[in-house]
Amino acid sequence: MKPTALFVALLVTTAPLAFAAPTPYLILDHSTSMLMDDATAKPVWQENLSTKLGKTYSEKRWGFVSEVEGGFDDPKVCVVTARAMMLPRSGKNLVFRPAKTATAYGTEVGATAEQCKALAKLKLGEAVRAISVALTVR
Repeated sequence: MKPTALFVALLVTTAPLAFAAPTPYLILDHSTSMLMDDATAKPVWQENLSTKLGKTYSEKRWGFVSEVEGGFDDPKVCVVTARAMMLPRSGKNLVFRPAKTATAYGTEVGATAEQCKALAKLKLGEAVRAISVALTVR
């Protein structure tokens, strides 16, 4: 085989690896099911995490956890606490030794269950953005 043909064959077989999407971060959600579920939390993370993080914080060494807690108190006020944490990875698991944590709080008087879920999603987005900004600003 000619060297040019060998080079072309090598390029064709390895090119998809060079342009593959980066490994996504391990993201876990540990929230009150009434306010947040995995299917809602992961897109919030993806929308609010900076794409620059992968350059400094490897997806193989770091992951993220979200916790959204709260609900309605006696006078029917929606109360939400959203916490986002960056944790070190150990294989396919995360080690609870937070490297960075951000928490956002919110309340809404007279909210329906759907409005309370929307507030929870908003507050989780704020907490994720706070972590993202803190990790990318130097």
